[in-house]
Amino acid sequence: MNTSRQRQRHFCPFGYRSRCWLWLTACWCLSCFGIVHSARAALQFDVFVGYGSGVAEGVVPEASWFPVTIEVHNDGPSFTGVIELSSGQMGQGQSRVLVMELPNGTRKREILPVYSASRYSGAWDVRLRDEKGRLRAERLNLKPRKLTPRESIIFAALTRTVGGMPIMPDTKANRSDFQPATARLLPELFPENPLVLQGLDALYLHSEKALDLKVNQVSALIAWLHAGGHLIVGVEQPAQINGNPWLRNVLPCEITGVTTAKASEVLQNWLRQPPSKPSLSEALRPDFSQGPRRPPNPNRPAPTGTNPFATILDDETFESGDLQVATLTLHEGKVVVGSPETPLIISAGRGRGKITVLTFSPELEPFRSWKNRSWFWARLINVPPEAFGESEFVRQSGANVDGVFGAMIDTKQIRKMPVAWLLLLLVGYLLVIGPFDQYWLKKLNKQMLTWLTFPAYVAVFSGLIYVIGFYLRAGETEWNELHVVDVIPLGPRADLTGRTYASIYSPVNAKYDVQSDQPFATLRGEFQGWNGGQESTKALVEQRGNSFRAEVSVPVWVSQVYVSDWWRQSPSPLNLTVTADANHLQVTIENRLDRQLTGAKLAFDGKIFDLGAVPAKQTKTFSLDRAAGTSLKNFVDGYASLFQVAVQQRQRAFGSGDSGQISDIAQGSMAASFVSLMANDQYRSFNYPAGLDLAPLIERGEAVLLAWAPDYAPVPPINKFSPRRTHRDTLLRVAVPMK
Repeated sequence: MNTSRQRQRHFCPFGYRSRCWLWLTACWCLSCFGIVHSARAALQFDVFVGYGSGVAEGVVPEASWFPVTIEVHNDGPSFTGVIELSSGQMGQGQSRVLVMELPNGTRKREILPVYSASRYSGAWDVRLRDEKGRLRAERLNLKPRKLTPRESIIFAALTRTVGGMPIMPDTKANRSDFQPATARLLPELFPENPLVLQGLDALYLHSEKALDLKVNQVSALIAWLHAGGHLIVGVEQPAQINGNPWLRNVLPCEITGVTTAKASEVLQNWLRQPPSKPSLSEALRPDFSQGPRRPPNPNRPAPTGTNPFATILDDETFESGDLQVATLTLHEGKVVVGSPETPLIISAGRGRGKITVLTFSPELEPFRSWKNRSWFWARLINVPPEAFGESEFVRQSGANVDGVFGAMIDTKQIRKMPVAWLLLLLVGYLLVIGPFDQYWLKKLNKQMLTWLTFPAYVAVFSGLIYVIGFYLRAGETEWNELHVVDVIPLGPRADLTGRTYASIYSPVNAKYDVQSDQPFATLRGEFQGWNGGQESTKALVEQRGNSFRAEVSVPVWVSQVYVSDWWRQSPSPLNLTVTADANHLQVTIENRLDRQLTGAKLAFDGKIFDLGAVPAKQTKTFSLDRAAGTSLKNFVDGYASLFQVAVQQRQRAFGSGDSGQISDIAQGSMAASFVSLMANDQYRSFNYPAGLDLAPLIERGEAVLLAWAPDYAPVPPINKFSPRRTHRDTLLRVAVPMK
């Protein structure tokens, strides 16, 4: 009997309850691990930061837009993905969100425009969540290969081969961060948004790779070119040009065939020539031997000893080889290198940019093995010779021009307490809690009452400080916009490249909705520009196609500035024609707007002329004496001190009531359009985004019209709330070649 019971207990699983539970738990954990592992394996999440074709190839410019490419391959259950991108900049800056439908078995790629607000460190966190907020994948602390300062150069390339990638000579070790950066782009990763190409100084395009670009990518490339980019096309086979309509139309020549020529010695001789006159691109580059960038003197030849191109060595193998050169018919532009019969390099203007045609392929021999190939590319994209010199370079921090426009549109409701009044209030507080309290309590012989009087003093002075702050800073919700719009004529239509500076004042801690309906638009905060730069505002920006919707956070009694860059094509709002002879200028302006343009000015040949008003829907002609204009540099320098003081004062909480404000918005906006001409020393140097400065257009001989349109906006307002106060103004800028 006992034996039977023992056998029954031996075979009964309930006698080993703890072992069963352990076994079941282990099975459950293994099954859960398998499910999670399979789910993760079914989802591929890749992020590429900056310009480049891979994780280790990203190049990011300072104070500029750049692309963040996000690629998701979902081989599991369908879900709606929410991509979150943040910089982790101490809770500040812009966080960006992108919603992406991810059905089963799909691979999707999106490009987010991101603004780089730092020079010395840049890292981004990207997370993928589903519609329920669950984290599905993440990529943390993503850093680019190189984060370039604004004075440096970024040269991108769409090459046919990896070995054909352009290279740059090395700068000196004490300026390693100013080494010009190169980035290889792939056609499938090329952006379709022209705004994210803003950080590129030049782009090399092989004629074969041009066939791989899609329609939207081509549109973005051409918009970037017209806005001031430098496109370099290498020609290998005529069919690659003639079979590509968009590339054939943009070239200044017709490719008819190919031949071979011993033209290598011509390239060597051109490379050694000193740059006797600064070019268009050099106007945007720094003088590395003297400090931050400054406008070059067109009449000053390059200083002796600063032309490293003259010291390059001969390459007999290259000079003895034959180059495959395209034969062509030139329609416009000029031959930069070579002869009219055998041109090697051709250049022509395209809008505010320029296109350079290499009639040979730099990816074929003997050019590919040329010892001086890096110096050729540096010369072609106008890297200043001082970049390779021996002199030391110490960068001096400067304010950003965002602060200048912020001082123009900030609310006038806020008044600042003078420092003297603050000190007086502090002295009064110390006197009350000290000698006064001791005196009257001693006189009453009630010293123990200080336990009651001291908190009362604190409460009274706290209330007084609140009342003073309320009186000085309280007001009504206010939204102001200033639009700086570049009109780039293209036949009957025009490219409009706009920059909207918006200031919002909030009487309470609140969040406000802003949204743009432009074909391409972005939003960022004000860039400070001091000590490497930062964004001083906070917002959550949802990318919707190529435009955005955002929620901005504004603290109580604070005025903040946001910037929206946008681009679109439309009929030109005005037409400009300028003809000149030795003594006179004839300026014809057709105003197509339904409102008058006031205070128009024309800048040309180092001078600026006052034109006056142009009535709505009318054409007006002005006849000007070329000797009667005002010096453009003197006009700009007259605002340099005002700009610098305003930028500094608007960051301070105390001062005079009108400190940090610029009242003459029209004239100030026109002066800021030539910010590089301002006296450039450690006290008056400004950082500015690509395309804002118009001085390079003056230097290449074009005429620039500045037309002020008060109480007018070329685009619908981006604020989706109803402020109690609002105001909008627009500065239209048109540049045309002289006839």
